[in-house]
Amino acid sequence: MAATNGTGAQAGKQIPPGKPMSTEQHMLDKGAQMLQSLKPIKHMNQHVCTFALYSHDMTRQIETHHYVTRVNQDFLQCAVFDADDSMAHLIGLEYIVSDRLFETLPPDEQKLWHTHAYEIKSGLWVNPRVPEMVARPELENLAKTYGKFWCTWQTDRGDKLPMGPPALMMSPQGAGIGVVNPVLVQNRDDKYNISSDALKTARVEIAEPEWLNPQADYWKQHNDKGFAVEVETTEMEKRASFP
Repeated sequence: MAATNGTGAQAGKQIPPGKPMSTEQHMLDKGAQMLQSLKPIKHMNQHVCTFALYSHDMTRQIETHHYVTRVNQDFLQCAVFDADDSMAHLIGLEYIVSDRLFETLPPDEQKLWHTHAYEIKSGLWVNPRVPEMVARPELENLAKTYGKFWCTWQTDRGDKLPMGPPALMMSPQGAGIGVVNPVLVQNRDDKYNISSDALKTARVEIAEPEWLNPQADYWKQHNDKGFAVEVETTEMEKRASFP
């Protein structure tokens, strides 16, 4: 797992508690894999590596690996992991919508979303091992999208199991508290033998949206105020019992 607390320190891989898988379990899983369709997983057709920051504490920054399903031209859904190896942890999910769909959302909902234009144009968003010229059309589409990313497992703070409520995540930006730690970026670039700076130069002509809705990236327009989810006790809805 590649993660940092803002100082560039790398967090170690956390192994969830539990007994090793038995031979019988391996056989059951293999059998199920042969018999079942697993259609939702087979529709994941892109791997994206980028970075995300916690909305309630943007000094905490993580490398993320999105496995993307394009539902249609305006909507994508992503399973997010903290690495791209067989021991990766499923840490959350992100939904991505076009600017057209984003403008149909209520203002209070728009506050939970972030832009992708800087993330892509700066070279932080990459499709590992895919030639830039192949990825270019998709990058041009994604530069005009908005994302909502909930982190459900904060492995960067050492949690061995998913703990607490989900955390809303923000996208990197070019100034202030939105800047990604350069050590984190360099570690990622070294792993994939790429240069974010070179990608930034190559992507300079990717068109940015004509207008970025100020409700997105809410912290930028509202004195660095973010969002945190808290769990509270509430009365359950009552209904008549079934016969």
